[in-house]
Amino acid sequence: MKLFADLYLDENASVVIAKILASSGFDTLTALDASMLNKTDFEQLQFAAAVNRCLVTHNRIDFEALHTDFLTTHRNHHGIIIANQRKDHELARRISVLLNKISGDEFINSLLYF
Repeated sequence: MKLFADLYLDENASVVIAKILASSGFDTLTALDASMLNKTDFEQLQFAAAVNRCLVTHNRIDFEALHTDFLTTHRNHHGIIIANQRKDHELARRISVLLNKISGDEFINSLLYF
């Protein structure tokens, strides 16, 4: 059982959020660090799934559809967190609380909003 989910922040999520979470000990990877800038949303989710990371995004509409597509075509992903636009520190704090409440394994195929 994996205690914490590893995170992948797509390019519309601030790299500052990743840095704040990493400074608290969470494993984070950004689209910038992964050389995934300018990739499609499908490619972003496919990449996150391939490297066993929960994707963090602000893009609700596209990732809701991709989540449904993955499940209906029997493909797994390691979770999607759809976050409202907030100040970086506030969003990082909220994600940190979430990561401490839900085990890494519980994120698999989950779609979470906050």
